[in-house]
Amino acid sequence: MSRAAVRRERRVRLGPLSYLSHAALAVWTILVVVPLAWTFLASVKSEDEIFGGAWTLPAVPRFDNWARAWEQAHVGQYFLNSVVVVAFSTFGTMLLGSMAAYVLSRYRFRGNRPIYLLFVSGLAFPVYLALTPLFFVVRNIGNIPIIGPFIGLNTHGGLILVYIAYSLPFTVFFLAAFFRTLPTAVAEAAFVDGASHTRVFFQIMLPMARPGIVSVTIFNVLGQWNQYQLPLVLLSGEARDKWVLTQGIASISTSAGYDADWSALFAALSMAILPMLIIYTVFQRQIQAGLTAGALK
Repeated sequence: MSRAAVRRERRVRLGPLSYLSHAALAVWTILVVVPLAWTFLASVKSEDEIFGGAWTLPAVPRFDNWARAWEQAHVGQYFLNSVVVVAFSTFGTMLLGSMAAYVLSRYRFRGNRPIYLLFVSGLAFPVYLALTPLFFVVRNIGNIPIIGPFIGLNTHGGLILVYIAYSLPFTVFFLAAFFRTLPTAVAEAAFVDGASHTRVFFQIMLPMARPGIVSVTIFNVLGQWNQYQLPLVLLSGEARDKWVLTQGIASISTSAGYDADWSALFAALSMAILPMLIIYTVFQRQIQAGLTAGALK
């Protein structure tokens, strides 16, 4: 049966629900695409053009807005800081989260269920309630000799540790469910051949869980890249050179009040949005494959 015939059969089976779902998707697409398009358009316009005609094309594209935001507003430094923080925090999250999820889903031991529920309970704990305790915890860690200066307040190390802790509940919850669906025959055959538990995990089970790993990695990258509350609390104004991109963009919009450089602000927003759009576009099929694989199995 051809794809067109399958679509027609599905449309007939769903009836009015098919048209309602398409209408909802169309509305959702407009709500997402229109603000993004307007942001990119405003990033190459002058301030007079931005406030004079919101949807008019610029007389001359002002790409100097991007250069001004990158250099004068220090968006380049903030961008690099975000890349470093998100790269290390995502790596740590996926390494620790995948190992914890594998053990909790494939091994039976006393305390297995309470530990799993402890991880999952983090999903129900709003980050806003943890901001003050986190501030004092990270500050106290900074008082530890030798390692304190690297993982305390106003350091990327402290922010990375908090990002990892903040992302572990979702990672463990998703990957534990995914690891449970993987066949045990391959792992048992490896054990018979003399493979260690570590080797079975890294060389057999982890590659088999690649669709789920890729999906969770992308979700963590998106969440950590767009994080604002945690950097705001853990990186103060005294450590401006360590700010991440979200803090830098907020600073552009608030530092000068109504005299803010709106053209540079929209250019900075475009710089923050563009990498995430590229990542999602490139890995879109892997994300969908990971989600559907976990659901179908």
